Amino acid sequence: MAPKTSIQRKLAALKAVVEGKRRLLIVLQDTPDPDALASAAALKTLIRELTNIPGSITHRGEIGRAENRALVQYLRLNMRQCDCIEFDRFDLIAMVDTQPYTGNNGLPEHVLPDIVIDHHPCKRSTYRVPFHDVRGRYGATSSILYEYLNAAGIVPSVPLATALFYGIRSDTQDLGRDCIEADIRAGQDLFVLANKRALSEIQRGHVRRSYYHLLARALANTQVYGDAAVSNLGGLNHADMIAEAADLLLRDDNISAVMCYGVCENRLCISLRTRDPERRSDHLIHRIVSRLGTGGGHPNYAGGQIPLKTPEKRQALEATVTRRFLKALKLDTRLSESLLDAKE
Repeated sequence: MAPKTSIQRKLAALKAVVEGKRRLLIVLQDTPDPDALASAAALKTLIRELTNIPGSITHRGEIGRAENRALVQYLRLNMRQCDCIEFDRFDLIAMVDTQPYTGNNGLPEHVLPDIVIDHHPCKRSTYRVPFHDVRGRYGATSSILYEYLNAAGIVPSVPLATALFYGIRSDTQDLGRDCIEADIRAGQDLFVLANKRALSEIQRGHVRRSYYHLLARALANTQVYGDAAVSNLGGLNHADMIAEAADLLLRDDNISAVMCYGVCENRLCISLRTRDPERRSDHLIHRIVSRLGTGGGHPNYAGGQIPLKTPEKRQALEATVTRRFLKALKLDTRLSESLLDAKE
């Protein structure tokens, strides 16, 4: 008999953790992106096919970004808010694309999940999880879940293949950012199975009128410091617009580092984007939120959150994160100009 491959051994270990359980709950980050949504759908499918255990998916916060809402609708995901979940009723709890106690998900502090599958750097708390597969080099969690489906002999349905491909494409910016050969292989396999028209429709998801107001606010409030940009989006109903603004600002020819932030649900939420290998976003975010909150990410993109205990401290906190960001980049906080007034 041929020796088991690494993924086959991991699949066997996953089966052992799942065996005998009755109800699955998959916990996502507060504002799940396409990679998280696709990974959740894939894990739900994998466990259902292996054990016939039904699964539910939960998150905290609103899903506001157009592509994310379009993907939820396309997959027909019945997403539930963490506040409405009785965690004790589930004997199998999993997390994908996030990890326990990182501050960006609604997992209660007293609950230790049974399964964690993620592509962000492994947190200390995750080592206590009975089954954890965390691969920081991977560009997308969707790539990891595809390997599990493949090892189990499960051919993903067209909608699931479409979602997984879009998750990889989204997190790696069309396989051009923070990806490895495994992401490319998974993307190639899934593209063959994917619904190409659906991919286009998800990417061009319809936006609410408020999207344009928030975009205008982000641009109007952007200050440029040398080759870095800082944007304050103010108060928000959903935090994923912060990441969208950061992606947009990094497209500026003269900008190589971006920090966008806004307040959502009594937290200052931050998105970082960089394209200089010597200015790693995952290192920057830790310097910005140190002793104030939590954060993490990848070399080119990262995010963080800081609890806002009193509204009166908001302005001081915003000044602190801006100062830390610019200090880490060795830029002068006094030398700035409005993006809309900046010269070409």
